[in-house]
Amino acid sequence: MDERSSLLNQLQIDRDDEPATGSRRWIWWLAVPIVAVGAGAAAWFFYMLPEAIVVSVATAEPAPADVGEVRDSILDASGYVIPRRQATVSSKITGKVVELLIEEGQVVARDEIIARLDDTNYRAASAQAEAQLGQARANLNASQVAFDNAIPIFERNRSQFEGQIISAQEFDNARAAYDSTRTGLEVAARSVDVAEAVLALARRNLDDTIVRAPFAGVVTVKAAQEGEMVSPISAGGGFTRTGIGTIVDMDSLEVEVDVSENFINRVRTDQDVTVTLNAYPDWRIPARVIAIIPTADRAKATVRVRVGLAQTDARILPQMGVRVAFLATASGESSAAPQPNRLAVVVPLDAIQTEGTTGVVFVLREDTVERRAVSLGARTALGQVVLSGVTSGTRLAAGDLSQLADGVRVRIAN
Repeated sequence: MDERSSLLNQLQIDRDDEPATGSRRWIWWLAVPIVAVGAGAAAWFFYMLPEAIVVSVATAEPAPADVGEVRDSILDASGYVIPRRQATVSSKITGKVVELLIEEGQVVARDEIIARLDDTNYRAASAQAEAQLGQARANLNASQVAFDNAIPIFERNRSQFEGQIISAQEFDNARAAYDSTRTGLEVAARSVDVAEAVLALARRNLDDTIVRAPFAGVVTVKAAQEGEMVSPISAGGGFTRTGIGTIVDMDSLEVEVDVSENFINRVRTDQDVTVTLNAYPDWRIPARVIAIIPTADRAKATVRVRVGLAQTDARILPQMGVRVAFLATASGESSAAPQPNRLAVVVPLDAIQTEGTTGVVFVLREDTVERRAVSLGARTALGQVVLSGVTSGTRLAAGDLSQLADGVRVRIAN
């Protein structure tokens, strides 16, 4: 019985080992997808991580002495750009335009021909005057020959009269003939002078058919066309033009501003000002007060102030609207107490984004950038003047700033 039982026990399957083997298999089945998911996440992180943007490095430098010290405005006013030298050019005579040589925006030099009038009649008058001068000179030659012939005759008659060979009556007739010949010579000489003056006048009238620029400048208005009549005087409602074109000396541009009489005590002659064109609000132009016109407009209660620009530029055009900021003097003398001056810096143009009177720079922070708003000053040949927001020595990102944002990874170019 015992042997049979032992044999049966040997044939019995031990089921306590099966769960252990099965549990190991499930662990492997779970480990495989976990490893696959981890590998995929690592690959996604490696390939999808944004690549660092390549930028250059720019450094904020101290601004020059003439713009480094920023003074606050004690008075703001509006005005316009006006030319001190402007002329509407017309002809000195009435005539028909046969050739017009100007267009709006054209640069002309002093005495450059800008138009020609019909000169047919004036050429004929000049030819007539030349002919009259030739006739007067011929008469002068004839009178000179007659006078030369009369001299020996008169001398012989005088010697015969002194020798009592001829009578007094015959000598008087000879002297009268001599005086008449001499007077005719003087009259002929004066006739030549008159003919020369007439010819000079005719040539002047002929030259007046050519209209020239009175000074160097730019044509802003083209008032006449070929075939139209022009006259230096008003035609009284007719079709005659009184001008050919308007020329402006761009080097004489200045700013005229009306200042309220309540604040005119803040304005001084030679006072530093900053002019901002409405068309270019981020461009501050240094200027200076030229004169305060010593009269007030009682209708507007304002005083006119002339402001001279310290620089010329093709962007400054006549009649542009401007904003003028009158600055406190360097010593702080003003009716309004100025705030302490600030030290400005100059930033390269490719290291700043301008937005009106403010701008944006990106400060380098190791491998990232920090977006920072700054206050703008004037734009100079060295770069953009920054009034506040960065200090001298600050390292900035330069290049294509449109790709940058706050916290973006960057890589410095060589």
